[in-house]
Amino acid sequence: QVQLVESGGGLVQAGGSLRLACAASGRRFSGYIMGWFRQAPGKEREFVAAIRWGIGSTRYADSVKGRFTISGDNAKNTVYLQMNSLKPEDTAVYYCAASSSVVLSTHSGQYDYWGQGTQVTVSS
Repeated sequence: QVQLVESGGGLVQAGGSLRLACAASGRRFSGYIMGWFRQAPGKEREFVAAIRWGIGSTRYADSVKGRFTISGDNAKNTVYLQMNSLKPEDTAVYYCAASSSVVLSTHSGQYDYWGQGTQVTVSS
């Protein structure tokens, strides 16, 4: 079955960096959209970034543009989220997701598969 497994979360000070990884398995993801979402306590899940697998086109939330970079390694079937200049407001559980949508969707409802999430905590 399809599995998305996130790793790389942790505790970091403001201004620091983390790299999240999402290992995908269980089907061919060629042409799929791979996305990262996050959910802070008491808030709705929000879009962070997305990439079209194999092509490399990307989309970012305004709140992370210039600080986060999404990338993919086809050979490893893994998608990464490099997070720099982290802020306390970036604290959340980060989820990897996969979508068969034809566009780089920012809507969680367009995503078919989800990982279990990884906690990112940024201290001030």
